[in-house]
Amino acid sequence: MSARKRKHVYGPVPSRRLGRSLGVDLVPYKVCPFDCTYCQVGRTTVHTDRRDAYLDADEVLAEVREALAAGPECDYVTLSGSGEPTLHADLARIVAAIKAMTDVPLAVLTNSALLSDPAVRQALLPADLIVPSLDAGDAETFARVNRPCAGVTFDKVVDGLKALRREYAGRIRLEVLLVAGLNDSDEQVAALRAAIDAIGPDAVELNTVTRPPADDDARAVAPDDLERIRRALGPKARIVAGYTGADAVAGDVTGDDVLALVRRRPCTIDDLTAGLRCHRWEAEKVVAALQAAGKVTREDRAGRSYVLTRGPGD
Repeated sequence: MSARKRKHVYGPVPSRRLGRSLGVDLVPYKVCPFDCTYCQVGRTTVHTDRRDAYLDADEVLAEVREALAAGPECDYVTLSGSGEPTLHADLARIVAAIKAMTDVPLAVLTNSALLSDPAVRQALLPADLIVPSLDAGDAETFARVNRPCAGVTFDKVVDGLKALRREYAGRIRLEVLLVAGLNDSDEQVAALRAAIDAIGPDAVELNTVTRPPADDDARAVAPDDLERIRRALGPKARIVAGYTGADAVAGDVTGDDVLALVRRRPCTIDDLTAGLRCHRWEAEKVVAALQAAGKVTREDRAGRSYVLTRGPGD
């Protein structure tokens, strides 16, 4: 199975937090309990907290096994991608099977919406790293930033994070995504600090809007304000830096390879170069051909040019 034929596994892609990450989709685009204003994947198409076997678990695992054997090497296998991975009903079996097939650490990126479910927390226990999200310290801000589906509340999210901390022996790196004018005021940051202190993560990673978001008016928090918030959130907090990537090597990159990445998230040419291990000119050439065919667009944000397409289609 070539990389271009994989439907559920992509990369490795360059990650600011995880180095070279082999991404694994467990739900179709874009099944999620949230419809976050800042989401780089785009607007939620199936807004739900219902767990189900959205994708065939055996097919997903076969793709992971093939991708690991084919290379290139990765720093993490990461459950993330086009929606919320904990929605998959076979999450426990998938986590256990990946841990059994490789020594590469397993990371799970989750928006925390389902952590109040004991079955979800139990399924995550074998993972090497969990990166959950919390973008608000009160219910009103939570509703404005994350736009949860019915049944998912701020209190349930925080209680689920507290329970995960009690039960999980591995590292928890809590991500906070800040949007200018939505969750960056002194009062909101103070409430967020109180919630974080009650949860007790190992680290707090501050992020802001960089890639093109779901809502055009979602704006990045300025660097000086990020630093102010970092200090206010305490010694565990750090600002997530941009990923610089490894040195590129010559490759044989196709349009399908590029589409497999930008369908999941907007990428700069540097992202594509690092993720696909190709020369910059090669990535530029393929992107230009995809633009001419109407399959991708380019969008400038904060002085960087992103390649993107919305949704799983071309």
